Amino acid sequence: MSRPALDVLIVEDEMLLAIELEHLIEEAGCRPLGCAMSSVEAVALAERLHPDLALVDVHLSDGPTGVDVARRIADDCGGVALFMTANVKRLPDDFAGACGVIGKPYSEHGVKTALAYLAVCLTEGRAPGPVPVGLALAPAYAARWGVGDVLPRTA
Repeated sequence: MSRPALDVLIVEDEMLLAIELEHLIEEAGCRPLGCAMSSVEAVALAERLHPDLALVDVHLSDGPTGVDVARRIADDCGGVALFMTANVKRLPDDFAGACGVIGKPYSEHGVKTALAYLAVCLTEGRAPGPVPVGLALAPAYAARWGVGDVLPRTA
């Protein structure tokens, strides 16, 4: 039985990375909904398109506003954000309501595996197994999806 494809919003201010992510999303069997380069654009697109998942960089064209974007997507748009950032230490302990993080630099395989894993988590409300390498779940989502082997965050 196949799962429904996730609708994914890209929130990334580096155009080449955004284009690469769009292709990876398609290759993973998901649907890219669009790309936002600033926090204002990201929130507007999330409110209009209602993505299942938003891939969010911490540092956008208008500054380090990705954390605020993730919180707005969770609180105001009913969506789920996943951080994709080289600045993992800039994330708050509650992950701003995001489900987790993939650290940059990331691999194509890592992104595709994470998307497949999250597709199950988001559609079935449970984890399909251990968290894939390269993906770190937020503690709240790990508990929600029944994942008990999440490593503690480092300082």
